[in-house]
Amino acid sequence: MNYSRINTIGGWLCFIVAATTYILTLDQSVSFWDCGEFIASAFRMEVVHQPGAPMVSMIQRLFSTLALGDKTKIAYFMNVASALASAGTILFLFWTITALAKKTIVKKGEAISAQKIISIMGAGLAGALAYAFSDSFWFSAVEAEVYALSSLCTAIVFWGILKWESQADEPKADRWLLFVAYIMGLSIGVHILNLLTIPALIFVYYFKKHPSPKWQNIAKVFFISIAVLAVVQFGLIQYLVASAAKFDYFFVNTLGFGFGTGVMLFAILLIGGLVYGIRYSILKNKRALNLILLFTVLLLFGYSSFALLIIRAQAKPNLNNTDPENVFNFLSYVNRAQYGDRPLLYGENYNSEKIDIKETGQLYRRGEKKYESAGTRSEYVFGEKTLAPRMYSDKPEHVKFYKNYMGFDDTHKPTLMDNLKYMFSFQTGQMYMRYFMWNFVGRQDNEDGQFGGRPGTWLSGIKPIDAIRLGDQKNLPPSIVENKSYNRFFFLPLIIGLIGAVWHFKRNQKDAGVVGLMFVFTGIAIVVYLNSVPIEPRERDYAYVGSFYAFAIWIGLGVFGLKDWAFKKLTPVRASIFASIIALFAAPLIMAEQGWDDHNRSDSHVAHDMSVNYLKSCAPNAILFTYGDNDTYPVWYAQEVENIRPDVRVVNLSLFTADWYIDGMRRKQNQSEPLPITLTPNQYVAGTRDIMYYQDYKIAQRIELKEILDVLLSDNDADKVTMNDGSKYNVLPTKNLKLSVSPQQVLDTGTVPKEDAGKIADSMEWTFNQNYVTKGTLALFDILVHNNWKRPIYFTGAMPDEQYVGMNKYLYSEGLNKRLLPLKPDTAIEQDFDRINIKPLYNNLMNVYGYGNIKNASHLDRQSSDDVTMLSNMFNGLLNGLINEGKIAESKKVANKFMDVIPTKFYSMRQVMSTYYFTESLYRLNDLNRANEMIRKTADYVNKELTHLADVSESKNQLAAEQDVRFYLAYLGQMVKLTEAFKQDGLSKNLEKQYNNHIIRFTPFATG
Repeated sequence: MNYSRINTIGGWLCFIVAATTYILTLDQSVSFWDCGEFIASAFRMEVVHQPGAPMVSMIQRLFSTLALGDKTKIAYFMNVASALASAGTILFLFWTITALAKKTIVKKGEAISAQKIISIMGAGLAGALAYAFSDSFWFSAVEAEVYALSSLCTAIVFWGILKWESQADEPKADRWLLFVAYIMGLSIGVHILNLLTIPALIFVYYFKKHPSPKWQNIAKVFFISIAVLAVVQFGLIQYLVASAAKFDYFFVNTLGFGFGTGVMLFAILLIGGLVYGIRYSILKNKRALNLILLFTVLLLFGYSSFALLIIRAQAKPNLNNTDPENVFNFLSYVNRAQYGDRPLLYGENYNSEKIDIKETGQLYRRGEKKYESAGTRSEYVFGEKTLAPRMYSDKPEHVKFYKNYMGFDDTHKPTLMDNLKYMFSFQTGQMYMRYFMWNFVGRQDNEDGQFGGRPGTWLSGIKPIDAIRLGDQKNLPPSIVENKSYNRFFFLPLIIGLIGAVWHFKRNQKDAGVVGLMFVFTGIAIVVYLNSVPIEPRERDYAYVGSFYAFAIWIGLGVFGLKDWAFKKLTPVRASIFASIIALFAAPLIMAEQGWDDHNRSDSHVAHDMSVNYLKSCAPNAILFTYGDNDTYPVWYAQEVENIRPDVRVVNLSLFTADWYIDGMRRKQNQSEPLPITLTPNQYVAGTRDIMYYQDYKIAQRIELKEILDVLLSDNDADKVTMNDGSKYNVLPTKNLKLSVSPQQVLDTGTVPKEDAGKIADSMEWTFNQNYVTKGTLALFDILVHNNWKRPIYFTGAMPDEQYVGMNKYLYSEGLNKRLLPLKPDTAIEQDFDRINIKPLYNNLMNVYGYGNIKNASHLDRQSSDDVTMLSNMFNGLLNGLINEGKIAESKKVANKFMDVIPTKFYSMRQVMSTYYFTESLYRLNDLNRANEMIRKTADYVNKELTHLADVSESKNQLAAEQDVRFYLAYLGQMVKLTEAFKQDGLSKNLEKQYNNHIIRFTPFATG
C-alpha cells in the first residue's frame, strides 16, 4: 500500500473517531448561550447578532431537513452539523501534521520507508486526536455554535496552503492559493477568527519563494502580513461597505436618485475595476498582480454570503438584529457598532478624567426619501492617557475588580507598567494561559475562574506540584474530586507538545516558525487585540482554539522527538512504534478518558426544558421581558422552532433600546399581537431619545406614569433642558412614579382572581431605580400605561435588579418568571424572594415544569448546575409559603417532588444554602428522618470542604478562600442551631463539635 493511500485512510480514521465521539456526546437539543439564537435564526432564515454568520445559517438550515418535519429533532441535527464540521477539522489537521512531518523527514524524490510511514502516521494520529479530545474544542463540537465550522475553515485553509507549497513548482499550482482565498472568504460568513491565519499563509508563500531568507526580509514580511490582515479585516469587510454607503448617500441625498442606486453603481465600478485589472494583468503578464486580484475576487465571492442577511432583513423576520436592509444599517452590522470600541495602543485608564466630548462622525438612517441624520458618533476626551491601556473600563464592577486585583487605592493612577503587569498577569495569564493549561495539563473544576484564586483553575494531578500553586492537596474536597471536570493529564500532552516544538525548530525552522506564528496570532495576539474587560458573562476559551490547534500540531510532531531522543537505541521501526504508542497514550487517550464524562451531554436537556418552562408558565397572550442570553436565546428557540406558546411576546430588554427592535415589537409575531406601544417611529428612531437623564425637579408627590411619558415624549421646549451646546433634551423630572389601577379592570381581565379583590391597590407606587431613561425604558413605560392589564406582564427572575425599574414590590414569583400584579404591598415581606404567588407557583413546579433530567444526568455544565440551585430556591419559597398557610398535605407533596427531581449531589456552595432551607422545611413538616439524613449529608460535604481549606491555609500560612470559609462555617453553625431547635440533640452536639474543631484550625489565620 502506498503512502498516499495510507495517509488518506489515516485521515478518515481520525474523522470517524472524532465524529463518533461527538455524536455520542452530542447535546440532544438546544444548548445555553448563543445556540438558541443560531438554531432559531437558521431554521427561519433570520438575522443573528452582529457581525453575523450567514454561512452557518445556510448549512444548519440544510441539516435541519434531516429532521423530516419533526421540530423536536431540528436542534439535534443542527448539533450534528457542528459535530461533523469538528470531525472535518480533525481530518484536515491529520493531513496537515503528516504533510509537515513528511516535508521535514523525507527528502524530495526519496522513497518513504516503512519506519518513516509509521512515524508520520503516528504523529498524525497523536496530534489530531489530541486536539479532538481537547477541552475547549470538544465543548464547541457538540452544540450548534459557529466555532465548529470556523475551526473547519481554519483547518482547510492551513492545509490548503501546505498543499500549494507541495505543488508550487508544478503548472497550475496557484489554484490552491485561489482555493484558500475562497474558503477564507466563506469563513468571513462564519467567524472572522479564520483571518488570523493570514500571516502564517504569507510566510509559507515567502519561504517557498525565498529558500534562504535574511532576517531583515523576514521582519519586513512580518509587517507586510500584519498590513494584509488589516486590509482584509478592515478594508474588504468594513471600508468597502463604508464606501458603498458614501456612494449611496451622494446619489440619494445630492442627486435625488432612489435608495440603492449608489450601491449598484459602486458595485458596477468595483466589478468593472477588478475585471479590467485581471485582464490587464493577463495581457501584460503581471503574475503577482493577477494573483492578488484573483485572491481579492474570491475573497469577495465568499464574503457575498452576507447578501443573505440583506435579503432576509427585507422580509422583516422576528429575529432581525440591526435590520440590515439598507447600506448604513448593514455597515453598522458588520462594524459591530453595538459593542463599542476599546483602546488598543494608546488611551485612557479607568479613572482618567473626562474633560470634553468630541464628535468623530455622523450617523445616518434611512428616511422616507433621503438618508437622515441619526445623530453623531462621539467619544470622550480624557485628561490623562497612557500607552497600552489595559484597565480602561469605568463601569463600577470593572473598576472594583481592577483595584482589588492590582491592590490599588482610590487615588492611584495606573501607569504603563501597571497596565503591562495587568496584561501579562490577568489578560494573558489568567484568561489565556489558564485555558491553555486546561487543555493540555488538566482542570480542577468547571467553576468560573475569571476572578482568579482557586475556582476554575488548572491542575495537573501531580499533587506535590499542584500543592506549590494551590496549597496542600492531601484532602481534596467533593467540589473537586466529585466534579466531572476534574481532569488530570499529569502534564503529559504539554510535555509531548513541547518536545514536538523543540524537535520542529531543530529540524525545520521555517515551518516551525509558521506554526509558531499561527500559535501566537490565534492566542496571545487575540488577547492583546481584544483587550477584554474582566468579569465576562462566561469563560471565553473558545476564542483561542486556533492557538490550541497549532499546539496540537506539535503534539503530533512530538512522536519524532520521542523517536530521536528517547528511543534512539532501538531499531528505527521499533522506535517509531514505541514513540507513536507513547504519544497516543500520553495525549489523546488520557484526554479522552478524563474528558468524556464532562463533555457528555447526551442525557441532559436542561436548556430545552428551562426554555419551555419560561414560556409555559406564562398566562395566555402574555408579555415576557427577558434580559440575558440564557433566559432569551433558548426561549427564542422554543418559540421559533418548536412553536411552543407562540402567543407569548418575548421582549429582550437589552435589545429594547434599539429602534429596529421596537419596530419588531410593534408588529404581529407568530400568534402574538403587536405590543401596546403608542410611540411613533419619529419619537424613537435612532439618534432620538437614545438616553434621557434624571434631573431632580424637587417634586414631592408621586406623578402618574402617563404624565411622565408625556413629558419624555414632548417636543415642547418648555419640557426640555438646554445643554451647553444649545441643544435641547427631554429629562426625567422625578423618580417618584405611580400607575393608577382600576380594580374592576384588573378583575375583568383575570389579572387578579375575584377572591383576592380586597388585595388590589388603588395605585402602584414606586421609585425609579436609575439615573437615566433609555428608549427601551420609555417603551416599557408606554406598555405599562397603555396595556390596561389586558395582557399579563412577566419579568424573568434571573435578570439584574435594575431591570425591574424599581417595581420589585409588585413582582410576584410564579417560578422562573415574576408576574406584575397590582396588589397592596405586604409590609411583612422583607426580601424579594419571599414575594410569591403560591397557586401558579405550585402548579408550575408540580405539573408544568420539566427538569432536564438534572437528577440523573451524568454531568451538568456550570449554567445547568446554577439552574439546579435556582429551582431548589423556588421549591424552598413554595414550601415555606405553604407551611405558613398551614397547607401541610400540599407541602409534603412539594417536598416529595423536590426529592424526585432535584439532585442530592452538591454542585456548588450555593446549593448548600438552598439545601439548608429545604431541610428546615422538612423539620417543620416533622419529617425528621429525611431532615436528619439531609443534614448529615450537607455537614459531610461542608466538613470536607473546610478540611481542605484548612489544609491549604496551614500550608500557605494564610487564610485561603476567606469568603468560602466564612460561608461554610456560617451554615455549619446554622445547622447546629437548627438541629438544636428541633430537639435533635445528639446530631446537634456532633455538629457543634465539628464546628468547634474547624474554628480551632482557622483561628490562627482569622482577621475578624
